[in-house]
Amino acid sequence: MAENQEDKQATSVPEKALRERVEEALDQIRPAIEMDGGYVELGEIVDGVAYVEMKGACGSCPSSAMTLKAGIERVIMEQVPEIRSVEAI
Repeated sequence: MAENQEDKQATSVPEKALRERVEEALDQIRPAIEMDGGYVELGEIVDGVAYVEMKGACGSCPSSAMTLKAGIERVIMEQVPEIRSVEAI
């Protein structure tokens, strides 16, 4: 039983660190998004894909897909090379 718990802890630490790094990247671009009345929230990270939810004004904005790919995805992938794609929830 102790081995299983150690295995879970071993995998959760890198996942937690990866999530923190993605959040740090998002924190750099959130002020610009918030200036337009929107917000971006990190959901899951699965197999190198970070899933984000665009909220507020960004949730219904027709340009949100471009903001996601040209802005958010670019910044995250530059700072967190383990992330290979960013997709909307």
